[in-house]
Amino acid sequence: MRARARLRGAGLAAATAAAAALALAVPAEAAAPEADVAYHGYASLWEGRLGIWLTPQNHGPVDVSDATVRLRYSVPLASDQRLPKRCLRAGQRVVLCSTGEIKAGSWSAELALDLKLKGAPEEATVQIDTLWNGGVSDRNAGNNRHKVLTLDTGDSYFF
Repeated sequence: MRARARLRGAGLAAATAAAAALALAVPAEAAAPEADVAYHGYASLWEGRLGIWLTPQNHGPVDVSDATVRLRYSVPLASDQRLPKRCLRAGQRVVLCSTGEIKAGSWSAELALDLKLKGAPEEATVQIDTLWNGGVSDRNAGNNRHKVLTLDTGDSYFF
C-alpha cells in the first residue's frame, strides 16, 4: 500500500511539474495579440435627454479590427430612438456600438448619441465598457471601463 501511495504521489508530482513547465513555456500573452483600447469623452443630461460623445483609442501595440462598446444606463431609454448606424439597442437600458477599426497608436471616429429617456430623471448613470475587442487581449481594461453620473443640468461630465 505504501509503495502504491508513493508511486501515486510521484506521478502527481511529475504531472504538476510538467504542467508548470508547459505554463512557463507558453506565456499567456502569446494566446492572443495585445491591444490597449481606451474610451474618452463626456456625457450630459438635460430635459430627459442623455448625450454621450465617446472616442475610442488604441494604445497598441497591434491594430483592432473592430470592437463593441457597451453603454448601460441606470434609467430606461424611451422606445423611439434614433441611433447612429453603427449602434443598436440590446435591451431597455443597453446600447451596443461598433468602434470600427482602430489602428495601433490612433483614434477611431467619435460616437455621438442623443438618447431620449423615459420620463425626465434628475440624474442618470451610464456605464461604459468593452463587450468584444476583436479577438485581442487587453491587460489594461481599466481605461475602457467608466461609470459616469450625470445630473439634469446640461453640464458635461468627462471620462
